[in-house]
Amino acid sequence: MDWQINGLPMHPLVVHLVTVAFPTASLLILIGAFWPALRRRLGVITPLIALVSLIAVPLATSSGESLEERVGPSALLEAHTQLGDTLLPWAIAVFVVAVAQWAWQHWVLTPEAHRPRPALRRDVRLVVGAVLTVLVVGTSIGGIVTTVRVGDSGAKAVWSDSSAT
Repeated sequence: MDWQINGLPMHPLVVHLVTVAFPTASLLILIGAFWPALRRRLGVITPLIALVSLIAVPLATSSGESLEERVGPSALLEAHTQLGDTLLPWAIAVFVVAVAQWAWQHWVLTPEAHRPRPALRRDVRLVVGAVLTVLVVGTSIGGIVTTVRVGDSGAKAVWSDSSAT
């Protein structure tokens, strides 16, 4: 696929989608872990934002590989490419945790009148809630840190003096 629009590379456009959607999803699950009222209010919006970011990450990777072929090799670009490949596992993890957090809230913590609460003991609910919170914290922080590292390496590859590499 030719990742261009009117001769301009699509990579910067797709990357901006990732840099907005992915940290937003990560922050929403993190805030939702400690602010249940917001988590309830957002409902399925958080997993949908996580899904958008999950779809955008491989698009950013593919468009970046296409752009890399056009601009030629450099050490900074190679470092950015390698770091970029580490973001997809985080995007998958954030999406899975966002869906799990939503499902836990929707079906276990606040079921509708027509959908009775599953019969889970209080201690089981506490343990599952604690495990989910630990997963939320780990995936959201890891995902945000990785996004910043990838973005920083991309900025260095674009804005540095290419003769120094």
